Amino acid sequence: MSTANIIPAFRYKDAHKAIEWLCDVLGFEKHVVFESDDIVHHAELTFGNGMIMIGTSRKGPFDELTCIPSEIDNYNTQSAYIFVNDLDDHYKKVKNKGAEIVLPLKKEPHGSGYTCRDPEGYLWSFGDMNPWNNKPNV
Repeated sequence: MSTANIIPAFRYKDAHKAIEWLCDVLGFEKHVVFESDDIVHHAELTFGNGMIMIGTSRKGPFDELTCIPSEIDNYNTQSAYIFVNDLDDHYKKVKNKGAEIVLPLKKEPHGSGYTCRDPEGYLWSFGDMNPWNNKPNV
């Protein structure tokens, strides 16, 4: 399996709950979780050959530079796009698990996709368009 060299990082008020939700609802898998008491110091979740890192938001230098979307009316300044082979099945599963679908499944000429919001406000987009297979327009 090839590895990704860009790994988004997220802070959550309740990182334990976020990890469980991301795994149960969106289909991530726990790779490693370093925790003590109610704090997730560092966690890595995988989805295919992609990975995200998660930690509990707490007072510290990195946290002073970031904000959780739920703290700012659910605005996001970036979001993740995740390619899936079985988009229709993934959409049904996520919808049936009660995720907030903010952009429903839509078919476009370049591929189909949808976007949902997690309990702390982060946006997650899923689609069947694999950007690695696209040829740039020159």
